[in-house]
Amino acid sequence: MFRGRFLILIALMLVGGNVAWGQEYSWEAVPVDGSMTGCVSPSKDNVPEAVGVFKGGKYIAPNGTVYKRNSIVAKTAKVVLDAQPEMARVKDVIGYSTRAMSASYPESELSNWFIDILMDKTEKLSGKKVHMGVTNFGGIRIDMPQGDIILDDMLSMFPFKNYLVYVEHTGKQIREILEDMAARRFQVLGGVKVVADGGKLVSVEIDGESLDDEKIYGVATISFLLGGGDGLALEKNAVSVTVYEDVAIIDAVLEHVAAETAAGRPIEYQTDGRVVVKNYKKRGK
Repeated sequence: MFRGRFLILIALMLVGGNVAWGQEYSWEAVPVDGSMTGCVSPSKDNVPEAVGVFKGGKYIAPNGTVYKRNSIVAKTAKVVLDAQPEMARVKDVIGYSTRAMSASYPESELSNWFIDILMDKTEKLSGKKVHMGVTNFGGIRIDMPQGDIILDDMLSMFPFKNYLVYVEHTGKQIREILEDMAARRFQVLGGVKVVADGGKLVSVEIDGESLDDEKIYGVATISFLLGGGDGLALEKNAVSVTVYEDVAIIDAVLEHVAAETAAGRPIEYQTDGRVVVKNYKKRGK
């Protein structure tokens, strides 16, 4: 399995896949069998074995196949090999995951892990209680791998430059936000237990108590969701909004992974029934 933004493109070219060049890019992990060249995703220490070498004016692939220097395979291999010194940093192993985790609706191990990190960091930044967290499923671009986690896994998982935000909302406004999600589609939530049935919000609990319409709650979110991202406008009718423009979401994630690794703990998480959706009918765009 090739991992990361740059490596996917390389993999497709090396195995003879077609690449469409355009203005938009996406992140996707795809299985690669290396049947044409024997190439696999290189680590910092096995580049010749994984990608091949140039010798005597020719490119020798890992499976021993020899290509002329001016062939498309050799030219592609040269791009890959020339990029390896710059790629070395993002191949650093920064953690270990006991199992693969993906972000799936309405809650998952990976999405719960992500929003709980953002809530914890936002609470530390604000010095105020964070009761609830909201982020978007679309901001999690790839799955968490099982085994060693390299820096590029995290950079590819959270590639967007969004910042942490502390928002204060009344319980009434939070209810309206969640009612809208129930009618459309829930995003990633933390700190709450929400039940919806048939597109209607049934119940909301925060800190084990029913949502109080008159109470002011602290909400951790990201800058993308303040003004309409993914259909949310979390700054609308807010009591207060504080954007931490020096702390991107990747900063919070990498800080957490580093702390867990330093403490000798692997990366793993769990679902807890925080979002229960009954009689869900997938709606078209």
